[in-house]
Amino acid sequence: MTATTEKPSSATDFATEVVTHSLVRDVALPGGAGTLALITLDNGHDHTRPNTFGPASLAELAQVVQTLHRRAAATEITAVAVTGKPFVFAVGADLSGVPHVAARKQALEIARAGHAAFAAFEDLPVPTFAFVNGAVMGGGLELALSATYRTMSAGVPAVALPEVFLGLVPGWGGCWRLPNLVGIERALTVVVENPLAQNRMLKGPDAHRLGLSDVLLEPADFIEESVAWAARVLSGEVVVERPDVDHDEAAWSAAVAKARALADAKTGRQARSPYVALDLLAAARTATREEGFAAEDDALADLIMTDELRAGLYAFDLVQKRAKRPAGAPDRSLARKVTKVGIVGAGLMAGQLALLVVQRLQVPVVLTDVDEARLAQGVGYVHAELEKLAGKGRLSPDRLRRLSRLVTGSVDKAGFADADLVIEAVFEEMAVKQQVFAEVEAVVGAACVLATNTSSLSVTEMGSRLQHPERVVGLHFFNPVAVMPLLEVIPGEHTDEATLATAFAVGASLRKTCIRAADRPSFVVNRLLGRFMGEAARIVDEGTPIEVVDRAFAGLAPMPPFVLIGLVGPAIALHNGETLVRAFPDRFWASPTLKRVVESGRRGFYDLSSGRPVLDPEVLELVETPADPVVLDVAAVRERVLRVLADEARRMLDEGVVASPKDLDLAMITGAGFQFWNGGLTPLLDRTGVAEAVTGTRFLPPGVAQVAAPG
Repeated sequence: MTATTEKPSSATDFATEVVTHSLVRDVALPGGAGTLALITLDNGHDHTRPNTFGPASLAELAQVVQTLHRRAAATEITAVAVTGKPFVFAVGADLSGVPHVAARKQALEIARAGHAAFAAFEDLPVPTFAFVNGAVMGGGLELALSATYRTMSAGVPAVALPEVFLGLVPGWGGCWRLPNLVGIERALTVVVENPLAQNRMLKGPDAHRLGLSDVLLEPADFIEESVAWAARVLSGEVVVERPDVDHDEAAWSAAVAKARALADAKTGRQARSPYVALDLLAAARTATREEGFAAEDDALADLIMTDELRAGLYAFDLVQKRAKRPAGAPDRSLARKVTKVGIVGAGLMAGQLALLVVQRLQVPVVLTDVDEARLAQGVGYVHAELEKLAGKGRLSPDRLRRLSRLVTGSVDKAGFADADLVIEAVFEEMAVKQQVFAEVEAVVGAACVLATNTSSLSVTEMGSRLQHPERVVGLHFFNPVAVMPLLEVIPGEHTDEATLATAFAVGASLRKTCIRAADRPSFVVNRLLGRFMGEAARIVDEGTPIEVVDRAFAGLAPMPPFVLIGLVGPAIALHNGETLVRAFPDRFWASPTLKRVVESGRRGFYDLSSGRPVLDPEVLELVETPADPVVLDVAAVRERVLRVLADEARRMLDEGVVASPKDLDLAMITGAGFQFWNGGLTPLLDRTGVAEAVTGTRFLPPGVAQVAAPG
């Protein structure tokens, strides 16, 4: 499915679809095993435009399979295999046309078309093979599951059924085929658990261990080895043995119940798709293929017509498209070349930055700190992390040596003299950062960009005492640096276009999602999280138990607010809150309870030693019950916090902190892990009516991130 200018009347009307062609060639099998018809899926683009299945793609595949059925019946071929273009097998349905699906009947046609094409492949009168050579997700994996046998490349970077992450279910056979292939527990991992874990992907070897393939082959000669393996299977030299699937009702039901509890914890029952998937997986124990497919058809048709899916696709579009074209970024031609990077500080954040920079930019990186011991620790951290990557096979010995040599340390900032970019990652104190920049400016060249990793302080004020404040820019990374995709790029009042362009170019080279933010307190994510966590803390300070407050945010935030405080660190959370209170004392809250936790030296509100969060009884003793406590229930807590988020989001847009509500959503998705099925933040505020109740207007036009009204 792809977007069209008019609402189509049926699933086959998506005329602008980028068609994934099914290209067939005959391959003579070694050892006299006959002829294999090899289908190669290819949409004519390179790997940056993966193979997807829209209506025309499915129709072509079905037609090709029909021809192969006749050839097989005539004994012209002894087997059929399907593979993908270089680096990509197929990544599922082309969902870009879903916003134009206006009726359930249309959605049902889409579901049935996928089932028909894949079932026809499965029903060929000769053995079928899937040679999974590259990324395989969604409908692509469901096609592979419909084959009799599967080979998988050890180099496959991503294997997933991510539908639940978006607000869908695997609806082209995945919910029926997978549990009957690998068992219910493993199927639940792939269909429900991984999508709810921020869309966790499997690599080829991991997928093989779960039983998603019959053999794992090296990538260098993958197709040739797959063909040879297929020949050995056909000749009987290789007999594929798979463990029997336990269909015991009690065990199956227990596994589903456990996954349902996980879905409750992750979504607070605010999302529909995990539960639909669980029902389909539960029914797969006894359902026939036809019954399973019919149930998937109905489920897919229903979910396509939900706001949940439309919000998920809106979020997906932000991450895939808007993230690649940051609003407000200068022309990249203005960017200066960066051939050496300096990092002030040698603590954990500085070490993470150095590791990322040397891996992505592959240029010399110099760290500085006040003494040799701290410096050695920081440089040692980077070298140790590189060695870990090499130990996992992700760096060759030569690359390990080269990258390690690029990372050095010095107690003298003179080592920055020929640097093109210097990033400060020191204590979050304005006077300290101003002094650092003054010392750096004294030794660097005129074109060197000075970047601050501040999470909340003014970039303009930080550069106000420099001779050249135009070279100062904010580059706010999120912790852990290697994992979190977001990079907030903050120009100060005097930042020039070349400096800003360089900042965006570096962010792109570091493979970060860059968002331009105005130089306002705490910028984007920390300001919204500050209002979010501050209000949650205020509710606790007023008398509502912590566990009630934390339960209110399942399905909104990636983790409860008091668990999140433990992750970012109570001291950092308190500092951000106090910064925002100083800037906006009328609406932000610096919690006395949080201050007592910081003063006690505790690392958070929860004890995580058991592997799951348990409220620390010593921390609970620091919570003071007011004389007249106000105790809210979960619904009231959620409503109150959503209201203050709507208020803050509107204020930030009015202040021009970002260019659009879309940037608020992109920031909260990539910097704070807010869920796709909510569309980030603003679609949820629109959909619940909170936006209009608080601000008098929606954030997004009607029909954006939701099912459009008829007409």
